[in-house]
Amino acid sequence: MMSQPSPAPTTWRRIQTTWGLPDLTGKGRFVTANLIDSLGNGLVMAFTIVFFVKTTPLSLVAVGAALTTGRLLALPMPPFVGPLLDKYGPRAVIAAGNWISVAGFVGFLFSHAIWQIVLWQFVVQLGSTAFWMGSSPLTVLVAQGTERARWFGFVRALRNVGVGFGGAASAVALSIGTVAGLRAVMVANAVTFAIAGWLFLTWRPMGDASETAAPAEAKRAAPAESPEEQPPGGYRTVLRDTRYLRLVAVNLSFVFASMVITVLLAVYAADNLGIGAWIVGVLVVLNTVMVALLQTLASRWIETRSPVRVLVLALLVNAAAFVLFGSLLALPGWAVIAGLLIAMILYTVAEILSSPPTSELSVMMAPEHLRGRYLAVYQLSWSIGGALAPVLLTSLLDGGALLPWVFLTAISLLAVPLVLGLDRQPMTAGVSTPAADEARIEQQQFDGEPAD
Repeated sequence: MMSQPSPAPTTWRRIQTTWGLPDLTGKGRFVTANLIDSLGNGLVMAFTIVFFVKTTPLSLVAVGAALTTGRLLALPMPPFVGPLLDKYGPRAVIAAGNWISVAGFVGFLFSHAIWQIVLWQFVVQLGSTAFWMGSSPLTVLVAQGTERARWFGFVRALRNVGVGFGGAASAVALSIGTVAGLRAVMVANAVTFAIAGWLFLTWRPMGDASETAAPAEAKRAAPAESPEEQPPGGYRTVLRDTRYLRLVAVNLSFVFASMVITVLLAVYAADNLGIGAWIVGVLVVLNTVMVALLQTLASRWIETRSPVRVLVLALLVNAAAFVLFGSLLALPGWAVIAGLLIAMILYTVAEILSSPPTSELSVMMAPEHLRGRYLAVYQLSWSIGGALAPVLLTSLLDGGALLPWVFLTAISLLAVPLVLGLDRQPMTAGVSTPAADEARIEQQQFDGEPAD
């Protein structure tokens, strides 16, 4: 009997293959929730300070200090969120994080004193911490053991587009400038976060099988164990895992690198290179467009290669970008703009290369029963790095225009030996390997079909 020819791929499937997009079947709510949430983040990023300056009697300095204090108070929160992630799973934690942020935005509407802004900024930041801690493990769950690099790349590109549109909408709102208009935007922002939380919570990975907590599901599926047979765990276990701590240290170098656009570029271009700050707007647009257009294509390339090798390449490209940024001090004026564009292209390529493997390794190197606690430690690299980077990089710039670029180059190169060898052992001490994930998913497929 002659075998039937396989059907020709659909137009959409050809687009998916060409652009490195993952299979989106049954993932509509997850995709929509990420897009809506990123639109809200784009709205709030450039909006909050102006909102309080216009709607309260407080000065710009007082508002900035209150928002910073709220953020600092939230820095120790990841270790408290980690056990909740282990117990309830990423969907519940992300939804709760979004709704906690909603409470914070509603609180913003009624804030008139410094202490109120501090309180509600802390609440918003707590919700954001919960969201980001649940994001990577939920993406792994969405990927269902396959196309992980593509899913991480797609989510990053999707959120980049959403933040861009949200920022544009925020700029339009700010141009209106009325107090009533600003309050309306804050309400709209709260609504977007509330809808996103509902979409995350109601999305089901597999038919009717609920993922309220992946670890809890795994425990129910496994034979009963006595307390003595339960795997040991806690933050001391995480802190003894030197391989994972090396990954956290590597990510810290990427965190410092991520602050270049928001902390360094405008001051460096205007005060040290003698170029108008307008060039920073061009560089930000270039970075945003490259991530939106190239992230999924790069993920298709990344998925066939060792994540360790990809991270080494990203670190080396970052180092090259920072060397070029620093070298612009010695170039004549006509060459500085071209040099900035080339440096930004290298910087963005490193950003595109580093995001999928760091996100994937942060989840897959963690034992499943302690994944939340591991991710809490990983999240601290973002929290602490994000808090330290502005003061450290600006202090270095004040000491000499070349110093921040020397520092960024050095930590990128020093991170290379920390990456080497991370793949010499299984990427997890738990049961959540790609093969285990796929086997579990195949078993679940008997219970139902993917659903939006």
